[in-house]
Amino acid sequence: MAPLASEPLLYSTVASHLTGGSHIFSLHKPRSTPLEYRYLVWRSVFLLLLMEVQVMRRLYETIYVLNYSSSARMHVFGYLTGLFFYTAAPLSLCCVCAPEVFKFAANQLKEFIVKGKNQMPVIEFDLWGYMSSLMKLGWPSWLGAAIFIWGWIHQHRCHAILGLLQEHKEQEGEYGIPHGDWFEIVSSPHYLAEIVIYGGLVVASGGSDLTIWLLFGFVASNLIFAAAETQRWYLHKFDNYPSNRFAIIPFVY
Repeated sequence: MAPLASEPLLYSTVASHLTGGSHIFSLHKPRSTPLEYRYLVWRSVFLLLLMEVQVMRRLYETIYVLNYSSSARMHVFGYLTGLFFYTAAPLSLCCVCAPEVFKFAANQLKEFIVKGKNQMPVIEFDLWGYMSSLMKLGWPSWLGAAIFIWGWIHQHRCHAILGLLQEHKEQEGEYGIPHGDWFEIVSSPHYLAEIVIYGGLVVASGGSDLTIWLLFGFVASNLIFAAAETQRWYLHKFDNYPSNRFAIIPFVY
């Protein structure tokens, strides 16, 4: 990725294609790229970094925190939906430049076939240059990141509470009522936190990308439905379940 700057650039990575630079060995001529487009590209990178932070934490929790029992099963429809979602979600976050990335990859493959490995340009990695460009993103990106981190932290806390309950169930043979953090106000705070997380991505994107709004709408509608089912299960399972807890949206639903 090339820096957010208006001067001509010479880069040998995907930035050559996305931001208008060129490389001496490239088969493709340089083109001028507006600074506004470079900003959109860097914003997409920022959103993808946030998504990576989320999925890596979820992977860690799945292995070490949530303590699924050996008898736990997932419906095949849910499994296929998950595969679709985590393929579509990153593409939604970078749809402004995804076609260009695929085009760049195809061009690189052509160059590799024509020239061979030894004649391919050396990949450059400038960490400070990357950080500098990210720091130049506008306030919506950083406000969205703050909202994202807020939801991210609470979701981890709620998953830790659920993980402890699962341990208690295995030891005592009975599932208990969760308490602590956002569980004091809603029955599915981990779902609420997920909505907050994707709301943060909407804000970080500037709110002008329809595909990210559609992503947010899919997440919110799916989790609200799941939270309603969870609420009914809690009320049926426990006679002493707190009556002041909403399903997922505090003081609303």
